[in-house]
Amino acid sequence: MANKNGGFIGTDGLDAPDPPTGVTVSGGTDGVASISFTAPTDTGTSAITGFVATSSTGVGATGTSSPISVSSLTLDTAVTFRVLAQNVYGYSAPSDASSSITPSASRGVWAGGANGPSNVMQYITIATTGNTTDFGDLTVARGDTATGASSTRMVVAGGNNNSNQSNVTDYITIATTGNATDFGDTLTEHRLFNGGLSNSIRFVMAGGENGAGSAQNVIQYFTIATTGNASDFGNLLATSYGANGAASTTRGVWMGGLNGTNVIQYVTIGTTGNATDFGDLVSTRSGGGSVSSGTRAVTGGTIVNSQDLMDYITIATTGNGTDFGNLSVGRGKCGALGSTTRGVWGGGVIDSSGANQDVMDYITIASTGNASDFGDLASALDRVVGMSNGHGGL
Repeated sequence: MANKNGGFIGTDGLDAPDPPTGVTVSGGTDGVASISFTAPTDTGTSAITGFVATSSTGVGATGTSSPISVSSLTLDTAVTFRVLAQNVYGYSAPSDASSSITPSASRGVWAGGANGPSNVMQYITIATTGNTTDFGDLTVARGDTATGASSTRMVVAGGNNNSNQSNVTDYITIATTGNATDFGDTLTEHRLFNGGLSNSIRFVMAGGENGAGSAQNVIQYFTIATTGNASDFGNLLATSYGANGAASTTRGVWMGGLNGTNVIQYVTIGTTGNATDFGDLVSTRSGGGSVSSGTRAVTGGTIVNSQDLMDYITIATTGNGTDFGNLSVGRGKCGALGSTTRGVWGGGVIDSSGANQDVMDYITIASTGNASDFGDLASALDRVVGMSNGHGGL
């Protein structure tokens, strides 16, 4: 027998909960969506034991509270979601449907570069291999920037336009193409070689050089969904530039820096305050790139002797780095971007020859091993930066 909501009624008259309300959906990148909802106040006459999120395409997942993550969604196919509440007597009727989203593959965007300098932005689909495609232009040509991104928006801050340092901050909508729009300004005008990282809410950048060779210890942040100037976050353990940033949804880490240090340090992204010691890398690093799956961060490349080494750490813990493998080309001043499964390095310069690179190579973050060829940038660039709408901080 069904109760008033279409749920099951037990033989003793005790019944299932009311449906959840306010169902919303976010994400969708790489076929993973987050389903949020409000639990019903009428739980029947038994406590709720769980929830089921179901999609219009037949894929679902369970959870004990909001939100519920649903994966393996079909890319490029619109989908809506409903949620059911459960107690020991059965399931509620389905909730009203959420709005529709269309899952898509992670897109990575490379921005700027110091060979020129460049205002070019170019993009790749991270799950495939191949050369880059033109995206549009930054508002100011520059390299040595820092970048962060949510699942929809990428922010590019600071940098160096030959002898003129920049505090300009731009943003783009990652899923589209087109030129960047002004976002606001960094805290200080002379800021390059910053280390950037982000979760879905905040883009945090740390350290950098002031344009006169002086390293900085300032950490500053932007709220990605709005526009405006940076706010003070705290300080690094010491002055540093060229550190590589990566993040989980809650913690940000910077690895290496200052033209050759092995220090790893971290912050909690949702708060403000000074960095805390995490551990040490296998070797000194500066001016490479880092990627994150959300649980593991991998850093590779360095200005110092153009090393091809990669290290990895588990973000939620503290401790020293572990050898991961080697990039296809030893280089520094390169960029990196990734999804939760794959990391891609691009560009850079070989210190011994001064030759800029157009090479991109990739790894599978969950495993260890050497990088494989991905394709080529539009031109050979050093000091290019990259970020994606599917990185491990989201």
